[in-house]
Amino acid sequence: MMNMQSMMKQAQKLQKQMEKGQAELAATEFTGKSAQDLVVAKLTGDKKVVSIDFNPAVVDPEDLETLSEMTGQALNHALAQIDDATQKKMGAFAGKLPF
Repeated sequence: MMNMQSMMKQAQKLQKQMEKGQAELAATEFTGKSAQDLVVAKLTGDKKVVSIDFNPAVVDPEDLETLSEMTGQALNHALAQIDDATQKKMGAFAGKLPF
């Protein structure tokens, strides 16, 4: 059985590794795209929007609903990538907890 001091050291080491992983994710850029890449959204791993680019073909003042839907698709695509990367990177730490 691990003693308390050993468990605390292991927990502190794990916390530093997790913080490093979170910083790496935050520094990573994820790109989400709508159908036919008409809207492209770039987000950081901490879910901050960097940019949203629109293909001129999709910008129709008479059809803002389609533009809105495609923007949502692009953002959701990028967010899904972030969630997947976060699960892969941070989920690995769950099995390393000393308790």
